Amino acid sequence: MTDPPVARTRVGALPAALARRRRVLGVGVAVAACAGLLYLAGHDPHDPAIPMPLCPVRHLTGLDCPACGSLRAVHSLLHGHLGAAGRDNAFALACAPLLTALLARQGRAVWQGRYAPVPAPLAYGLGGAALAWMALRNLWG
Repeated sequence: MTDPPVARTRVGALPAALARRRRVLGVGVAVAACAGLLYLAGHDPHDPAIPMPLCPVRHLTGLDCPACGSLRAVHSLLHGHLGAAGRDNAFALACAPLLTALLARQGRAVWQGRYAPVPAPLAYGLGGAALAWMALRNLWG
């Protein structure tokens, strides 16, 4: 007797029901991100009177995290002020092309119904760079 044939799927492929749920969630995240960008385009986070979310790291420790200033940097970019975006958060500005490419890669994988994990060396490298940036920016004052 031989074993019955097993249905094989591509490496990294997801079951159909899970792929569908991930697509719906992905579309929801994209819609929320667009709404956030629209809000940010119309409301200047440089103005302390404008309500913006608090950074939990800064709130708890008093230190600037690697993302502190990112809202201001994105606002400056949305208005075409590259120099101001660099002053707000140079690390986020430098990482923006890579992070955008990773986001597009993940979005494509979700839409195609497969996994697309970030390669470990890249993840650890970005994490290490973010920690180094956090240490440097807090040493500068």
